[in-house]
Amino acid sequence: MFDMSKIIINRYKSTIVLMLVFLASGTFFGVANAQELNETSNNNNNNDLSLNDLFELVENSIVQVTKTMPPANPFGPDKENKTSLGSGFIYNNKSYIVTNNHVVENAKVVDVTFINGDRYTANVTGTDAFSDLAVIKINENTTTIPKPLVVGNSSELRVGDQVVAIGNPFGLESSMTTGIVSQIGRLLSVDERGFSIPNAIQTDALINPGNSGGPLLNMKGEVIGVNTAGIFPGGIGLAVPSNTVLRIIPILMEEKNYTHPWLGVTGNTLTADIAKREKLDRTQKGVIIDTIVKDSPADLAGLNGSSVNQYGEKRGGDLITALDGKPIIKMEDLISYLELNKAVNDNATLSVYRDGEIIDKEITLKSRPEAPVTNQTQK
Repeated sequence: MFDMSKIIINRYKSTIVLMLVFLASGTFFGVANAQELNETSNNNNNNDLSLNDLFELVENSIVQVTKTMPPANPFGPDKENKTSLGSGFIYNNKSYIVTNNHVVENAKVVDVTFINGDRYTANVTGTDAFSDLAVIKINENTTTIPKPLVVGNSSELRVGDQVVAIGNPFGLESSMTTGIVSQIGRLLSVDERGFSIPNAIQTDALINPGNSGGPLLNMKGEVIGVNTAGIFPGGIGLAVPSNTVLRIIPILMEEKNYTHPWLGVTGNTLTADIAKREKLDRTQKGVIIDTIVKDSPADLAGLNGSSVNQYGEKRGGDLITALDGKPIIKMEDLISYLELNKAVNDNATLSVYRDGEIIDKEITLKSRPEAPVTNQTQK
């Protein structure tokens, strides 16, 4: 999102510290392996477009989204309305456009502008703060609207794939940046609500304020993500994966909102330091529970959170090792499994390590609360 009155460099309030560790190693590939690698690369590139052709293919279907914001103090010295800019792309032939929730947040109507200068108003049809996705619909005559972009399969992405981001950074319309997929499966913090978006795509294609809501494209011109955040300094961009778009946007078009399954815990991936503190074997893996929300599914199932003794020493709660039999190694595994495989009111079997043994807990999932939860307890 780009605020015309103030350039906001960081999307999120929290500071993210990244440690880059470089490991040098020598690896020998046999002739057969080298040939197989080359064949795979050639197959993947058969239908790739040049950067010029790709831009010309999609440029007409990408829009600038403008939201008007009233002044914080209408009686103050700055009484003029302000505008914020983001991006979006045509999703289907019924004039629906996909963008970010934070681009249209708190608005009912926004303006969209195409690269040829055509301007329309659009109703905000549905929003989901937890995935930072939104869908808007042009509410005027749309006989000349360009064709929708093709939404691809983000699960096919590999680290190193070339990608392109197109949007309106700092209000500079229809700007294209290029890069690669730096990593997949990242957790993207939506920290003001205490939740995270799973399976986010990390890229070094520059994503600046104003790019939000625009497409991240593969070299076939398919949308494989929705650009939503940039980390500065460092030039790291993050995008919501296209498979999340395909799952959530159709429901937003029909029902205006999306309900996410909720467990009601906070926790951390088990690290060497935590394992030492908890006197756990170094081979143990999982997510150690910190806090549990009162009356949440985890609370009702009798899970234990962390505690502090009379000496101020902290001891972690239950160690989550599996969900429905699927091993849980990192926090990302837990959140991703819930999002991709479970729905509100579904039952789940949570396996936890407690006092030297594995205990299975049956849980009925609830819907995530809309407001930040403050009644978290340590048990």
